[in-house]
Amino acid sequence: MKNFGEPKFSEGGRENRTFPRIGKQAFAEGKNVRNRGFLRSGVSGAKRSRAATIGIPRALVYWKEPFSTGSHRGYFWKTFFENLGVKVILSPKTNKEIIEMGVKIADPETCFATKVFFGHLLWLEGKVDYIFVPRLKTNEEKLEFCPRFFGLPDFVKILVKTKILTESFDVRKNGSLEKPFWKLGKKLGFRKEKIEKTLEMTFSNEEKIKKEQEEDFFQKINSKKPKIILISHPYNLYDDFVNVGIEKKLKDLGAEVIFIDEIPLDRSRTTLIEDADLRRKISAFNQRSDQRESAVSIKFHWEFGKEIMEKIEEILKYKTSGVIEISSFLCGCDAVLKEFVEKAFKNAKIPFLYLIIDENTADAGVQTRLEAFIDTLSSF
Repeated sequence: MKNFGEPKFSEGGRENRTFPRIGKQAFAEGKNVRNRGFLRSGVSGAKRSRAATIGIPRALVYWKEPFSTGSHRGYFWKTFFENLGVKVILSPKTNKEIIEMGVKIADPETCFATKVFFGHLLWLEGKVDYIFVPRLKTNEEKLEFCPRFFGLPDFVKILVKTKILTESFDVRKNGSLEKPFWKLGKKLGFRKEKIEKTLEMTFSNEEKIKKEQEEDFFQKINSKKPKIILISHPYNLYDDFVNVGIEKKLKDLGAEVIFIDEIPLDRSRTTLIEDADLRRKISAFNQRSDQRESAVSIKFHWEFGKEIMEKIEEILKYKTSGVIEISSFLCGCDAVLKEFVEKAFKNAKIPFLYLIIDENTADAGVQTRLEAFIDTLSSF
């Protein structure tokens, strides 16, 4: 196992520090933390804030944007603050030590993805002036994010002494996606004009990334290799340590790997498909879809469920060899969504594999299951 080094803290080593466990009592305490005002969790003074350093944990909300059309590649928040003129430090890529730190302080009922986040949070303790943890509640479609995102800023104030920079992204309540960004910028001492220009630059960068994702998708869908769709939350898909390097494992087994985020929903792009017969079939499918009710009949109240089911309906138009869904242990949203995802692909007679990951997931065990899955594809 590669040695990533022992993480350091500003006050003593890891073995000399005691962290509170996250449970019902901590949640009750977190409600009181919210009412302490932003002096505890914000930035005071424009001159001071512009020289300050903001840390972003490279986990969970780092991979999520507060709107429905994000790239989920982890660039958005860092790009926003850097375009604003603020120095940003990211926690390192997930490693064994970070996971151990998160598991040590987490309640047994905490999902694996949140444990990973806690580890990244603790790594940043004492290294930055402020740690950014947004409160993601609803997007521009007024669909909810994971309930754990609602209270995340309150939880972390209990865990670390470093000041927390936060803002609530709740379009259903605020009526605007831009307002939270204006408030964030104001707390950092910037004027509205500067914030709006920064937002324009940041969203422009997101558009560029989305176009690159789309181009990648059409290159992969035209591949002659067996095409495997990977479905999960972005903080599982794009963190190679968390998912035990599943993309590389599948590529080594001769598969073409397509992430669910890469699938475009724009029907006009069928011209990028090389197979003429497939283009005609998709165009016919789209025409029939315009005249009938969507195959996605279930209505989810959280954004991830809607996004995944829409993209599943889209990928079913193409020829794929198999599907793998990855879920963090104790993820409540996935426990519900999994049944609908599996049913959609089984009805289409596409092989489906469900993998649950946690801090005890063994590399060899995942490798064995992937090899067996690839071997079964030839019988379909």
